[in-house]
Amino acid sequence: MQITSGNLQGLFNRRFLDNFLPLPARCRFRLGERLPDFQLIDADKQVHQLSSYRGKPVVLLFTRIFTERQYCPFCYPHILAVNEAYKQFVGLGAIALMITSTDTLQSQKIQQELSLELPLLVDSDHTVFRRYGTGQALGAPLPAQFVLDAQGRLRFQHLFSFAHTNATPERLLWAVRNL
Repeated sequence: MQITSGNLQGLFNRRFLDNFLPLPARCRFRLGERLPDFQLIDADKQVHQLSSYRGKPVVLLFTRIFTERQYCPFCYPHILAVNEAYKQFVGLGAIALMITSTDTLQSQKIQQELSLELPLLVDSDHTVFRRYGTGQALGAPLPAQFVLDAQGRLRFQHLFSFAHTNATPERLLWAVRNL
């Protein structure tokens, strides 16, 4: 995506300043540990509470989006790949939830622009990103992926690093199949 001064307008905002300084991702949870519950709305203003999905595997996909027109160069292709694989997650009986720090209006535009099939949950105050230890840098929280079993226990996690930015959909599908 080409960045021009016209589409940088919404980039430098309070969220950018709150996440400007680098904070590395921290492994806060042990495998087998039940992850903390949260409740977020999606881009369509539907409420999603993590604990309401008990009984099914859950894939949490924290993604890094700056605004509806500025995507992380590592996350943009990952978002598209996960969206393309969404039906495979559903076919395995899993719930896949993508979480962004953009506000509701931006998230609605992103959902529409990218034709996302999976819910795009809004964590604009970064509460869940921080509780899950995803880290932050240069204006937005960092990406991370978590796979939970049907009891809400952590079975797989991937935290951002420049060597391995995001777990591939294939790797996430493997984690779901091997619960």
